[in-house]
Amino acid sequence: MESIPFSPSHQNSLGIELELQILDPVSLDLCGRAEQLLEQLAGHAFADRIKPEMTQAMIELNSSVHEHPAGLLAEMREMRDLLCEAGDVVGVRIAGGGAHPFMNWQDSTIFDSPRFHYLAQTYGYLARKFTVFGQHIHIGVAHGNAACALIQRLSPYVPHLIALSASSPFHEGVDTLFSCSRLNALHSFPMSGRMPSELQTWAEFGAHFTHLRKTGLVSSLKDLYWDIRPKPEFGTVEIRVCDTPLSIERACQLAAFAQALSIAVQRQPAPSPEFWIAYDSNRFQAARFGLQAAYVTPSGERVRLIDHLRQTFDQIMPIADELGTPDMIGTLRAQTLTRGNDATWMREHSSKHGSLPDMVNAAAELWRGSALPPISAPASRRRVRASSEPIHGNMPLAPVALRRLPTALH
Repeated sequence: MESIPFSPSHQNSLGIELELQILDPVSLDLCGRAEQLLEQLAGHAFADRIKPEMTQAMIELNSSVHEHPAGLLAEMREMRDLLCEAGDVVGVRIAGGGAHPFMNWQDSTIFDSPRFHYLAQTYGYLARKFTVFGQHIHIGVAHGNAACALIQRLSPYVPHLIALSASSPFHEGVDTLFSCSRLNALHSFPMSGRMPSELQTWAEFGAHFTHLRKTGLVSSLKDLYWDIRPKPEFGTVEIRVCDTPLSIERACQLAAFAQALSIAVQRQPAPSPEFWIAYDSNRFQAARFGLQAAYVTPSGERVRLIDHLRQTFDQIMPIADELGTPDMIGTLRAQTLTRGNDATWMREHSSKHGSLPDMVNAAAELWRGSALPPISAPASRRRVRASSEPIHGNMPLAPVALRRLPTALH
């Protein structure tokens, strides 16, 4: 069995990664200018925290390690401002969101690095379709056994994190009817999904990874595209199901929520074996229906996800008080329960203005720090019931009314 070293971290410390869209300022389509952005940022103190991603239209921000989300927010605002200033010089704009609303995957260009070229050779067109944008949240743990325990205990809340962060309702100019379409791209990879529930200790994880490696299914830990996975070199548990939010503030609120939730679940027993039967369905429901999803609780009760989310907020608010984060988590709660998630805002903006490029323009302004603009008098929409029943009748996957979309500039 392979022994995998685990570098301990301070328990419940926090860090995030944000994958962001690089936009042409006129067409608002994706623009493959990551190399020029990185050249512009070379030599800055944050240069080693701003990195390329799979394709040239992506850029990633990586925080340092924080004990408190307020420090994380201050750092990420500074990094955001730096990236936007560099974008102004290069002639691009930056935006959040889990997927670009009208990109064509055929136009994506793989970033020139050995690993990204290896992935493109291995996964073919899936590598270019992987031009989607996520927020990864790292929670510090003291050792590998603690990492395995935290992954198992956080797993029932994967749907909550998906619904809270969902910001990818459109794909290639079409309303997908999903709140989070991004996860469909991730789940195309063979090592996606969840960590097996039987892996309760770090030794068991090491034995499992050794078997995967010996049989040629993976070559490194990076090949495990799990919803939540251990990151032993950082000493963290990495939550990978969140779309990148439209604002840096919401990204840090989600991190604060994940930190408080991690503390709460460490005080609870592990989920029962029966819970895992509903895991895939729960995850699908959250991606498809967002906050209005159906959810099967660890005790086997079928409820609305938004109702269970309200209970979860009630559960973690005392912990937020202990941590000094009630403002951040309280704001996330209030905005979610009154406005919905970012996918809601994106659909309402597109419906009001009849233009995905206009919506992308507004999203880029949100990322830059503008206030969330209100949406007045949204067009009425048929309510879709959150169930496993198929959709019939007049609900086809039809393109949203668009202006003529420009040719991609890759």
